[in-house]
Amino acid sequence: MSCKTKIIAIAGGSGSGKTTFARRLDQHFGQCSRILLQDSYYIDQSAKFDFDGGSVNFDHPSALDFDLLATHLEELKNGKTIDVPIYDFATHSRQKEVEKFDPCELVLVDGILILSQEQLLPHFDINIYVDAHEDLRFDRRLRRDVEERGRTEEGVRNQFFKQVKPMHDQFVEPSKGHAHHIVDPENFDEMLEKMIDLLS
Repeated sequence: MSCKTKIIAIAGGSGSGKTTFARRLDQHFGQCSRILLQDSYYIDQSAKFDFDGGSVNFDHPSALDFDLLATHLEELKNGKTIDVPIYDFATHSRQKEVEKFDPCELVLVDGILILSQEQLLPHFDINIYVDAHEDLRFDRRLRRDVEERGRTEEGVRNQFFKQVKPMHDQFVEPSKGHAHHIVDPENFDEMLEKMIDLLS
């Protein structure tokens, strides 16, 4: 790998396997790479959050500070350390603390909406879209949100079909058109090896 920072977008629907894909790339490249999460850039929703699976639409682009993310990607490309926000999913608030993120050779940006945002696209060197059927994505999201984020099954189900699915259809799925590479469950390992070869 070269010393210049490469920024790789890894997008796809919630529960598609994009985070697993990013983690496996990160594990392969070790200290040369680091994952930057779209979810860190949620705008503080604590004043508006009413109940689990309620009115706050976390899957709409307006819920995220993409302008800040775009600035941070530019700064990383210029060799600068950034202050990544810390978002607490239990309280739906942005914490006062930040996480220092130093530039590295390979920055893997993981997020469902990142390929839908025009201000982000110029900063990406390679765009990957991880595709998966809706039933699989729902099952994975249900398990994750209940086990890792303390959500209720009813809340996750309501949110998925009232917000996640419509936002996926409106924003996420069309963003696949910006992808250079499409990954699906059938070619997952094959595409992982291909990306490793391409980035090495």
